[in-house]
Amino acid sequence: MADIKLSNEEEEQKRQSTMEWAREKYNEQYESWMPWIEDTFLKYFTKDNRTSYVTRDSLDKTKVTGIEQVDKLQDGVNDLGASQLGQGGILQPVGDLASQGMKLADPRGKGKDSNGGSNIPVVSSLGL
Repeated sequence: MADIKLSNEEEEQKRQSTMEWAREKYNEQYESWMPWIEDTFLKYFTKDNRTSYVTRDSLDKTKVTGIEQVDKLQDGVNDLGASQLGQGGILQPVGDLASQGMKLADPRGKGKDSNGGSNIPVVSSLGL
């Protein structure tokens, strides 16, 4: 049997296609796992769900003055408002419902083998 040697150009093309395949598979797994990782992190390490986290983040960007005392008061009010949508808050059912809607609208995890970022996704297209 004779060894078939690839030219430098063919070898580079094969290496490039392997890198493209690896990049594509990495992106698929990232898009599948990140929504689940975010939800798990918020559940166990904060008192937030997606809704309260987004609310808190949005309110933090609305600083009115540069006065430290006023900003501290505003932070307290913002935290109070956002925590009512999070775990243990009086509006937690509303926050959970909105979080589910946000999860369904999340552009990540929309591949053919994923379930929209809810629950643990399949590991690969092979079902492993």
